[in-house]
Amino acid sequence: MVVRVRKKRRRGERSYHGSHKKWRGAGSRGGRGKAGMHKHKWSYVVKYEPDHFGKKGFKRPSAVARKFKPINLKDLEKMAEEKNLKSVNVLELGFEKVLGGGKLTKPLTIEAKQFSKQALKKIEESGGKAVKV
Repeated sequence: MVVRVRKKRRRGERSYHGSHKKWRGAGSRGGRGKAGMHKHKWSYVVKYEPDHFGKKGFKRPSAVARKFKPINLKDLEKMAEEKNLKSVNVLELGFEKVLGGGKLTKPLTIEAKQFSKQALKKIEESGGKAVKV
């Protein structure tokens, strides 16, 4: 095995670049950190960080965003059949909005804060009533 006369220079060593005066400042790096991202480091941005600049979407504050607790028509009909009801107050069940999922076979009077367009249509087709509270 051949013995190495001089040490192999590694990047962490002072003399890695030969004369270290040439590699002193941030100029050799093209600026510090993210400097030059809109200029001479633009090709890096395009390739590796395409979402670096600009705004993407938004998030509504939780105080403003109101979530309604919905229930489908098919679930309401099941409840009405089990308890033999002709009118259902959705608020008493802990829901606020009625959605149009499923079919209504019986005419029901449903009381709720909100109804979807499809739910209103299906309730009226079955001969029932939608009452906004």
